[in-house]
Amino acid sequence: MESESEMVAFPLLLTPIETNYRACTIPYRFPSDNPKKVTPTELQWIDVFLNSIPSFKKRAETDSTVPDAPLRAEKFAQRYGDILEDFKKDPESHGGPPDGVLLCRLRELILRELGFVDIFKKVKDEENAKAISLFKNVVQLNDAIEDEAKRLENLVKGIFAGNIFDLGSAELAEVFSRDGMSFSASCQNLTPRPWVIDDLDTFKVKWNKKTWKKVVIFVDNSGADIILGIFPFARELLRCGAQVVLAANDMPSINDVTYTELIEIIAKLKDENGQLMGVDASNLLVANSGNDLPVIDLSRVSQVLAYLASDADLVILEGMGRGIETNLYAQFKCDSLKIGMVKHPEVAEFLGGRLYDCVFKYNEAE
Repeated sequence: MESESEMVAFPLLLTPIETNYRACTIPYRFPSDNPKKVTPTELQWIDVFLNSIPSFKKRAETDSTVPDAPLRAEKFAQRYGDILEDFKKDPESHGGPPDGVLLCRLRELILRELGFVDIFKKVKDEENAKAISLFKNVVQLNDAIEDEAKRLENLVKGIFAGNIFDLGSAELAEVFSRDGMSFSASCQNLTPRPWVIDDLDTFKVKWNKKTWKKVVIFVDNSGADIILGIFPFARELLRCGAQVVLAANDMPSINDVTYTELIEIIAKLKDENGQLMGVDASNLLVANSGNDLPVIDLSRVSQVLAYLASDADLVILEGMGRGIETNLYAQFKCDSLKIGMVKHPEVAEFLGGRLYDCVFKYNEAE
């Protein structure tokens, strides 16, 4: 993780960091709430993280890079579970009151203290290899759609279908370990439009004008998400003449793709001429966001990302953690898109939608 002195605010944030910006979409508590009493929303989300412990423990137990992995996995489960129970008794314990960022950070800290660096590495590698083998076919199917508006909608649906590969959701982790995931089936089974937030038609109008010269995409998961969802979409942006910056995590967290993994994936997808299926990829850049969580606080990003993003005219936050749970209402100095699938019932309830509903929130710059 980069040192705090190297972290800066994301330069395109319009929401003032000092007064209004907070990386938490769902209000866990209000100023009028008793600071010593856990709120119903805090309790609800503490239970979400409690329910995720078995799947994390299972992954940690099988981490062959860690000596005594089963014993350490048990310690993780006990220690993290105790902290979550402490929050129920006193929300100000452990640096609280709790929100999504703090609950994620404490989980990662405990894992790393016990020697677990990347407990999802094996499944990420497997899913990346599988998705790379499908990339050509997915791109060819997209390219065969002559109508530009329909092609864009198909690319967007691909992002949603890929975003299902999320092992931070207890329900999806269970489904994945039991049945695996099919990208094509996920595309076909998406929640039909209109989605819970659906600004796709407005986005199409702006897309047709081809005015975006530089696009920054905060990417999410490994596997189908990045390779079959984001890359075909980014390739289309490149074909339209835009420069694309993919911002990925500095350190592993759940099955999120990291900066170094992203560089390796791109090397495998490019041909010997540096092209992505016939499209010049010289304008495709990769940035280390400085982040180490499955959510993101835009008041702290790497200086490199801040420099690369400073003149962007479109910012995309992809995935439930970055685009929905922490930054859905964040405002930017340029156009912005928050896109992701709703994979927690608690988020669906807050948005007034359904589980596995889709969020496509597009805002034009003022």
